[in-house]
Amino acid sequence: MASRREPLIPKRKPSFSIAIPSSLVSDTPHLREKTAKIGLIGRSAAIFRVEEIVVYEDAREGEAELIRAVLTYMETPQYLRKTLIGMRPELRYVGVLPPLRTPHHPLRARSAELRDGEFREGVVVKRTRSGCLVDVGVEKPLPAPGLRAREGARMTFRVEKKGASIRLRSVRRSEVPYYWGYEVRIHRGSLRELLTSPDYDLVIGTSRLGTPVNEVKDELSGALRSSSRVLVAFGSPSEGLYDMAEREGFELEEACDFVLNTMPGQGVATVRTEEAVLVTLAVLNLLSISRGRRA
Repeated sequence: MASRREPLIPKRKPSFSIAIPSSLVSDTPHLREKTAKIGLIGRSAAIFRVEEIVVYEDAREGEAELIRAVLTYMETPQYLRKTLIGMRPELRYVGVLPPLRTPHHPLRARSAELRDGEFREGVVVKRTRSGCLVDVGVEKPLPAPGLRAREGARMTFRVEKKGASIRLRSVRRSEVPYYWGYEVRIHRGSLRELLTSPDYDLVIGTSRLGTPVNEVKDELSGALRSSSRVLVAFGSPSEGLYDMAEREGFELEEACDFVLNTMPGQGVATVRTEEAVLVTLAVLNLLSISRGRRA
């Protein structure tokens, strides 16, 4: 029987972001299969504590909005989905998505089960004279004294419980000490702009034509340990990062700190993006903890 307690795993250091193309599901004809493929990305991101998923627009006919919608649905706690997302045509097959079971997706649904000091995602359902009432996934909204927020706003809260009295205090997402899911954004600019963004101090491109990861594992491990924000970029089903860079007129090696082949000796002609994400994150996770640093 599965535990009803959420795994309180510390945030990853450095934090990981992944960049995936808007054409991720361009080779998949049916919405059901598109949804399932996007779900594999979300699940892999949660397994390896990715904090940001960037969808970059690599094609005019890409489906960035669909990818963002499905990934956002996955990341949203179950008890907030109806209020924050509702029923949308592009989400008709979300029943095929795997659950994340991250700390901000609790199974406990009664206020008596809340613990003092725990964190919850919530949505403001009503403004009052003394603050707001907030839905945090229990049988009734709980008070957040002094809070001034619009109805429908999603926020992060800390539970303050003394005996039968329960109230909420809003906190910044960054204040949560353990992994708290991922955020999703669409990058509207060029690939080069994304890869050279000052938001990241270590940028890793992935390609079958890249340097085999085993040849630079020590250098890469050191770079991971000394970085604070890492971006890992992936190509599309029809075009690799080298091809995209050539089309945009820049050298991929100049925009990335590493261009890696994380599956040297692969036994298949092509590796799907969702497969590359899972394997690459697993390799980087191993390297980030293999030299004595807890990731």
